[in-house]
Amino acid sequence: MNNADTAFILAAAGLVLLMTPGLALFYGGMVRGKNVLGTIMQSLFMISLITIEWVYLGYSMSFGPTLGGIVGDLSWFGLRGVSTAPSPDYATTIPQIVFMIYQCMFAIITPALITGAFAERVRFVPFIAFSLLWAVFVYNPVCHWIWGAGGWLGAMGVMDFAGGLVVHATCGMAALAGVLVIGPRKGYGRTSFMPHSLPMTVIGTALLWFGWFGFNGGSALAANEVAGTAFVATHLAGMAGMAMWVAVEWLTRGKPTTLGAASGAIAGLATVTPAAGFVGPNSAILIGFLGGALCFAAVNFKVRLNLDDSLDVVGIHGVGGLLGTLCLGIFASTAVNPGGVDGLLAGNPGQFLRQVFGAVVVSGYAFGISWVIFKVLDATIGLRLTDEAEVAGLDSTEHSETAYNN
Repeated sequence: MNNADTAFILAAAGLVLLMTPGLALFYGGMVRGKNVLGTIMQSLFMISLITIEWVYLGYSMSFGPTLGGIVGDLSWFGLRGVSTAPSPDYATTIPQIVFMIYQCMFAIITPALITGAFAERVRFVPFIAFSLLWAVFVYNPVCHWIWGAGGWLGAMGVMDFAGGLVVHATCGMAALAGVLVIGPRKGYGRTSFMPHSLPMTVIGTALLWFGWFGFNGGSALAANEVAGTAFVATHLAGMAGMAMWVAVEWLTRGKPTTLGAASGAIAGLATVTPAAGFVGPNSAILIGFLGGALCFAAVNFKVRLNLDDSLDVVGIHGVGGLLGTLCLGIFASTAVNPGGVDGLLAGNPGQFLRQVFGAVVVSGYAFGISWVIFKVLDATIGLRLTDEAEVAGLDSTEHSETAYNN
């Protein structure tokens, strides 16, 4: 047991929890004023829903004794046997219950990220049902495959430092499935959907960036040199993503925007997440530049496909998470992290191929299962607001509230 490591991970867990209300503000500012509270509520309520699920199912399914490398058994149901003693398999210098609550914060924000794809048009009850089913059938198994002791992708050597596949790729593919099943907002392509409060989005960006230091730095699971490496890589990639997005936007559209700066920062942060503890500063900057450029291209390409991914979950988190996973296979170096792997540029093309395989498997699984969940819920209880409710807005129709009293 190491007291410094324990304190560090407790602080990191708090930072990751802060990301969920930060995400609520980030998304809330980008929707129209009549939907701001409903959008915030979708992220905020995940703190309760997924924590309950994590205590009784999620932690055991994700990190419990493996069932054939596919999922953990339920021997830790209700946190039975999860104590203040360290786990022999995970984070051996901190109490297992601290590791559990740190991982809980990851499980909370992941389904919250999906909500940006179908913002302004999904009812609250089916959204809760989707989030619970998705956590059980998508997040928990994928988490076990990669991070769980005995998980089959991890055993093959597929790497993911802080959630490029487990978090960003899964939510991005779920977002794509949701957009395809639910369809566009009423008036999409004819009506203006301008953000109602970009200052709110900027505040959300700041909270996400701050929390991301716990997200990536804490994934070292100790207060050590790997945590320092990940912390620095996180900031450098975030600033590089912002710079690249602003530059490309300026060149192609004539003026830089605040929304572009915020989007670029999130793109850089998402892209470096799977590689943060395995790459040096210059690689992190390059990864951030790539994330800013390719996520910008992806967000603009959706218009050609007529996909109403309201808040660009697919283009930023999906594309960023998958790109970062591949970048890990290119830029990772044991000279940076002796406990990590060498990538393509360090003479190990096999690692790049393993990352490609992991990206394909996780993307296909997350998309397929998410599509099935969306279709079943749509056919049974219905996902969408009525046309009248969509015109009136989520705040009044779903929550009997208004954000702004004129």
